[in-house]
This record gives sequence, C-alpha cells and structure tokens, in this order.
Amino acid sequence: MYDHKVLKSTSFDIPTIVVGNLSVGGTGKSPQIEYLIRLLQDRYKIAVLSRGYKRQSKGFVLADSNATAKTIGDEPMQFYKKFKNCLIAVDANRVNGIDQLRTLKNPPDVILLDDAFQHRKVAAGFNILLTPYANLYVNDSMLPTGDLREKVSGASRAQVIVVTKCPETLSEAEQFEIADKLKPEMHQTVFFSKIAYAEALVGTSTIKVNNLKEYEVLLVTGIAKTTPLCEFLKRKNVSFEHLKYPDHYQFTDKDLSKINTAFKDIKASKKLILTTEKDYVRTFDTQMNNEDVYYLPIQTAFLQHKKDFNILIEKYVELYFENI
Repeated sequence: MYDHKVLKSTSFDIPTIVVGNLSVGGTGKSPQIEYLIRLLQDRYKIAVLSRGYKRQSKGFVLADSNATAKTIGDEPMQFYKKFKNCLIAVDANRVNGIDQLRTLKNPPDVILLDDAFQHRKVAAGFNILLTPYANLYVNDSMLPTGDLREKVSGASRAQVIVVTKCPETLSEAEQFEIADKLKPEMHQTVFFSKIAYAEALVGTSTIKVNNLKEYEVLLVTGIAKTTPLCEFLKRKNVSFEHLKYPDHYQFTDKDLSKINTAFKDIKASKKLILTTEKDYVRTFDTQMNNEDVYYLPIQTAFLQHKKDFNILIEKYVELYFENI
C-alpha cells in the first residue's frame, strides 16, 4: 500500500539514514549505527532514533542521566553510554520521534534510524540494508518458513547493501559472486564487512584477549546470532562453557542464580564471566555483582572500499547542507 501511495510516507528536510534488514535479528545493525556515529559526529550533531525494543516505557523518550535499559531498551542504552555527544531517543512512531527531535532547543543535524527499513511511514533519505554472509536474504524465505520480514523485492529501496559478518579471508572473487547473487540494481552499491573484536575485554578492569586462554570462561549471551563470537573464542584457544538465551532476553533472578551457580562450579583459579556489550548494559552492569563479568566490544570493519562507503554517506549529508 505504501508502494501504491495508498498509505502515506513522510519525508523530512533533515538528513535521515536508515540502517535495517529484511530478516529478523542478528545482522549487525548496532555496530553499523556506531560506525556511522563515529564517521559523522565530529562534524554534525547526531541523533539516533530507535523503537526501543522490549522497553517498559511508552511514546517518545529522550535518554538522559535517568535512562536505563528498561526505559529505553538495551541497544539505545548502549549507544547512550558510549556516545555522550549524541542524542539517543526512542519512539515506536518514528515520524513523531523525528518531529520531537526537531523541536528540541538544540536539534540534531543528522538522524540515524535504527532498524527502520520496514517503517514505511518515514521516507528516509538514505537506506542501508544489511544481510549476513551466512544467511543472505536471497537464500531465505518469508516468515514463518524462513526469517524474512518482507519479500526480497523490498531490497530495491536501499541505496547501499552491506554483507555483514564476513570471514576475513573472503576473496574478491567470492565477493563478486555474492554480489551477483544479490542482483543489485543500478542505484545500489554492495559492500562487505566483518566483525572486528576489541583487543581487550571490558569490565571493572580490562583483560587482553590474548590472555583469555589462561582463564576458564562462562559465556553468557542473550543475542540472536552467537556463532561468530563462539568461533572467535575457539580461534583464540579459549576454553568456555556457553549459557545461551534468546535475543534481548530479560534475565530473571532465577537465571542470575543459575549463572552464579555455574560460575562457582568452575574450579579453576582464573575464571570469568564473558558476555556481550548489549547483555552487559541490559543486565550485568546493574543486576549482578559484576566484579567477575566482562564484555568484548565489537565494531564493524569493511573488508575493502571503506573510503567509498564513507564518501557515499558524507556526500548525502553534505548535499543537504549545500542546498539550505
């Protein structure tokens, strides 16, 4: 109905960049949003607008010092703690959310819309579509038999397609083969990215990743796709036991008790609990004695053509300011 103009999409006279996917969860949207923040924040005032998945509040909420994962959601809370000069807001109605941000005393120059590719009420100026290397949308099918939220033809709305979570060794020939499968249209550019893990775990102190093999690790995750992290730990020869929970999982007191018991049962003198940054922000930073809990930060890194990607984003934003 949006395609046939039965339902209305709203455009805004401010740069709006959507990061989204065709499938449910686990494509790397949060690291991609953080990449865009780092790319643009030195020149522009950035706002990130999310729906705040599984938050316990309603309507428009602008993150402040009272914000928690319960009031704005785990991913927005992660952004808020990491990027102090950015505006972080949540609203299930993205049109209202953008309107609210624009009426602020110090409004943003650029708005990044997290997971809004299917939010057709907003006609974004620039759409970045993510698809994971291990489950390309062209190899998938619609829910409930597959993981797709909408038909593959929806990919045509994107200006950029990023194949995420690629192996570091992905050759240029393999990249061409995947791009050919995706069948990009004339207005689209395909890029390939990987997960770049930090060199140190973060907690009440830091531990170098290369020293992690000296520890017995209890890995606790509440994210959609855990395979890349598990494979990374195996490559680093880390011995770990994995307690796996669903994406955005709200850990109960019973769960935390089970985690504590499992950790106590590890007999090694050097041991720790490892989780993801999203899980740490949502649960372990506030609900658990976190002296033994650490998380491993990640970032998006392009295999090639990083400069070309940056130029596409920067030119889109610059063009708006040249025209006002």
